[in-house]
Amino acid sequence: MEVRTFARQIVCSADLAVKLRSAPTDLTDQAPGPAERIERPARSPELAIRPVGEVKVPKLAGMADPHQRARILHGLANHELQAAELFAWALLAFPDAPDFFRRGLLRILDDEQRHTRMYIARVEAHGHAFGDFPVSGYFWGKAAAIRTPLDFVSAMSLTFENANLDHTLAYAEAAREVGDTKTAAVIDRVHADEITHVAFGWQWLQQARGDRADWDAYADSLTWPLRPAKATGRAFDRASRRAAGLDDAFIDRLEASRE
Repeated sequence: MEVRTFARQIVCSADLAVKLRSAPTDLTDQAPGPAERIERPARSPELAIRPVGEVKVPKLAGMADPHQRARILHGLANHELQAAELFAWALLAFPDAPDFFRRGLLRILDDEQRHTRMYIARVEAHGHAFGDFPVSGYFWGKAAAIRTPLDFVSAMSLTFENANLDHTLAYAEAAREVGDTKTAAVIDRVHADEITHVAFGWQWLQQARGDRADWDAYADSLTWPLRPAKATGRAFDRASRRAAGLDDAFIDRLEASRE
């Protein structure tokens, strides 16, 4: 199977099982085809994207209540599903990108599929099914402004996943505090993977920034309302960002951007 075919299945199929099916071992990238920018993913009715204002996910404190925890985990599963769809979207949108970039997208796509499956399992362990609660398309809402591979990693890897370095630590600790060690273990695994995802974005930034400074190339690649402040959580974790390879000057600027 060609990468293009695999990516189109993930974005264009409404079947969740197809979206979460790992790439076949014989996947090839010999015919990436023309650039294709798909506006919205196909979704089954129960997972249809709703306006952000119609989707309410409990705040972190809700982890103490098993019902609210299920809704939080449901929201996290949808975040990961959007990420999987968008990494597939990028494979279609940037067929001429270098092999390093496309192989990185495929690797991260596999992680995002696995994260979605893990979160769904935790939703089910709390007595619910994926699709029991409405879901938003917040990440998808930013796709129209993405025009280059650098725009993509600036939004996904260096903003959304960068922020998740903080969010995952907070959610894992909240789960441990209420005795849900299985949920905490899942979130810990996601956190570890996010470090490698941010590292990929940082490595691509080094290749694509030209003669611009790292910070300038990153900030200039974001389209409002995305901005550096969105790459941080409530508690800023420097260690995770250092583990991803970000230098101290960039981390300092990121921390200073917090709102």
